[in-house]
Amino acid sequence: MEQQIGFIGLGNMGSAILQGILANKTVAPSQLYVYDINQEVVDSMRQQYAIHAMETAKEVAREADIVFIAVKPNNINEVLTEIQKALKKSTVVVSIAAGITLKAIEAVIGYEQKVIRVMPNTPALVNSAMCSITPNTEVSAEELDIVQTVLNYIGLTEVLPEYQVHAATGVGGSAPAFVFMFIEALADAAVKGGMTRKQAYKFAAQTVMGSAKLMLETGKHPGALKDMVCSPGGTTIEGVQVLEEKAFRAAVMDAVEACINRSKVLSGEK
Repeated sequence: MEQQIGFIGLGNMGSAILQGILANKTVAPSQLYVYDINQEVVDSMRQQYAIHAMETAKEVAREADIVFIAVKPNNINEVLTEIQKALKKSTVVVSIAAGITLKAIEAVIGYEQKVIRVMPNTPALVNSAMCSITPNTEVSAEELDIVQTVLNYIGLTEVLPEYQVHAATGVGGSAPAFVFMFIEALADAAVKGGMTRKQAYKFAAQTVMGSAKLMLETGKHPGALKDMVCSPGGTTIEGVQVLEEKAFRAAVMDAVEACINRSKVLSGEK
């Protein structure tokens, strides 16, 4: 990969993407330019990886062919305004700010600028993210492929039209919180059954991870995989019945729908 890649913001998500690039080793450290308001973070990255540590966001924008804007949504307009004049027309701006639409970004940096909106999630921190990718009409197929390749270093990706980003927020961006609640509940029940807390968390987390991996690698419908566990007259079907009685699936659907609706509000949609 020949592109110069920049990062403005090195919080959890920006750092995760940068670390994924470095671990993959298809991009040389000399091709990476970083800036964060916390200069100590930038200096640490430079010392550890010999990447270019810049003193301003504008300097990153001036050097990069692809620039990741990894700042909080309430700070993105300030950053975009600062870098707008430094951007080349060919530069691809990649925003991971939740709730900030392509149109909102274009309104600040220009409607002819190449912009990609990305919705990652926290499993990016262990290279197991699920990211939605939404380009504007200025981004070429080749440029989209390059950005998708970079994001595949930290997990899986899917290109989506912008109207589906709200659903991606619910099922991807917010859902890890629901999964952690599920893991905690499984562990609590195991502790009640006599397990130590450490053992319970290990069993619960590995079971969730293994089940997800089984579905992804076999391509089987989750209902079919559920049926494989439910032996006639066995223990699992008893638990399934309780979850159905407690409206488990309906509660999950309602939670995701609430996230979708909130995402629309944050994006300025009614």
